[in-house]
Amino acid sequence: MDWDSSFEDFKNYLKLERGLSINSIKSYEYDLNLFRNYIKSNHISETPINCKSDTLKDYLYNNLSNKKSRSQARSISALKSYFNYLIFEGHIQKSPISDIESPKLDKKLPEVLTETEITKLIESYDLNDNFGQRNRTIIEVLYGTGIRVSELINLKLSNIFFEENIMKITGKGNKERFVPLGNIALNEIKQYLKIRNKNIIDTKSSDIVFLNRYGRGLTRSMIFKIISDSYKKVGLDKKISPHTLRHSFATHLLKNGADLRTIQLILGHESITTTEIYTHLDTYHLEEVLKKYHPRSK
Repeated sequence: MDWDSSFEDFKNYLKLERGLSINSIKSYEYDLNLFRNYIKSNHISETPINCKSDTLKDYLYNNLSNKKSRSQARSISALKSYFNYLIFEGHIQKSPISDIESPKLDKKLPEVLTETEITKLIESYDLNDNFGQRNRTIIEVLYGTGIRVSELINLKLSNIFFEENIMKITGKGNKERFVPLGNIALNEIKQYLKIRNKNIIDTKSSDIVFLNRYGRGLTRSMIFKIISDSYKKVGLDKKISPHTLRHSFATHLLKNGADLRTIQLILGHESITTTEIYTHLDTYHLEEVLKKYHPRSK
């Protein structure tokens, strides 16, 4: 067994059996290729079957010691998953990387926008511009539903149920969930579709909601640029991304009384511990509760 063929088998396993997204698989592939290139460039004769723990330690020290903790942790995680896969397939009995620990990561709280800042972003678009309504709708849908960028660019017209104010989303691992659509987001979509349907649409993208000037689906990088341009235009001193709108959606829900389990279902989090980070974000709400109910805070 060589590195090339085993990596290819592992990629197929990630896609077919674990149902990971293309972006997740590419991330694994990137980190594994770095290790494979290290093996080849140093003329190391070890194969996946007899790879030694010392080889992995040397690789991590020589190639990752100057990287950020998050990059180190991701690379170690990719290698651990790969060798665990070899155990699962019966190729090896013990992982050579099992005794190597990942660096501890500081839990960074995500950036969150206020409702006023959200409104500024949405209202910053000139509706007379060719793509003003589209971009405004994108912001409204991201904030109004909390969906991920990958879910937005793959959103289909056939999965929006206008009468029921709900849409079907395909999330991580091809898992489907239903996400409610507020009236504001729904109305923005309707306004955008009036413009969209007058333009040229590529037949392969006819069911995709958000399209570029050529009538084809938008990319992740285009969504990032749309949001980057908008926050610069309104002069926000926060560097935001599409995920900021997702964080803001969840935080504002929590602030206004929604329970964590409901937020977890809407966001498509597999574990509620992922959702619990939002309990650390809404400090203003927590302070208000303390002032109102604790006898020593009045």
